[in-house]
Parts: sequence; structure tokens; C-alpha cells
Amino acid sequence: MIVTLQRSNQSVRFTGANAAGNTVTIEGSPDIGGEGLGARPMELLLMSLASCSSMDLVTILKKMRQPLDDLKVTVDGERATEEKPPVFKKIHLHFDLWGALREENVVKALRLSVDEYCSVARMLAKTAVITWDFSIHPKP
Repeated sequence: MIVTLQRSNQSVRFTGANAAGNTVTIEGSPDIGGEGLGARPMELLLMSLASCSSMDLVTILKKMRQPLDDLKVTVDGERATEEKPPVFKKIHLHFDLWGALREENVVKALRLSVDEYCSVARMLAKTAVITWDFSIHPKP
């Protein structure tokens, strides 16, 4: 896997690209020159966790023949302020799922996706406690 990072301005904005040419804007915080026009690296890490576990979740629920109509994940990451660098120590994912889903199947799918299959979660679990919960909502 190869990705590139190219500086986009004279400060701390960059464009990341994958081999297929898909791009993402990445920027530092305002205190080091960021202008709020891109995601910060640690935000991208949380988004990576949410997307990795969600892709597994969608796939597992599909195999279970569970009718998932929509999905939203909110991630709350708590960093260790007493350490340098301030890595994540606690991360909580809240999954909002829409559809006529059986709760026990959602629990099983989330355990598999977050706790076993998601490679991002497996890496982050070496420094952070990762927890999750969910809400099931009727079809939108």
C-alpha cells in the first residue's frame, strides 16, 4: 500500500492521495498555522476507526440478512494530556443504525467488527481502551 502527501500551501495544509488518485485535505491546528480547511491527523485516525469498523459491520449485517437502511457513527476520542505525544487513551464509538434490525444480531456484528476484524481498532487497542454502544432507529 502506497500513499502520498503533498504540501498544499506555505503553512501546514497537505493533500493526501492514494494510488487510485482519491484525495483528502489534511491540516494542522490553528496554533501552528492551520486555517480550518482540512481534517487534522488525529481526527483522520478516528474517522479511520469509524470507517473500518463500519465497513465490517455493514458486511456482517448483510451476511446475516439484516435490513440496514442507514448508519452513522459518532466517535469520541480522549487523549492523554500528561504524555508527549498525547496519544488516544479512550475511544468510544456510538453507532446509530436505521432499519428493522434484531438487537442480538447487531451486538454480534459489532463485537465481530470492532473487537475482532477491524485492523484500525486492533492497532489503536494497543494504547487506547475502545468501547462502543448503539441505537437502533426505525426506517428513515
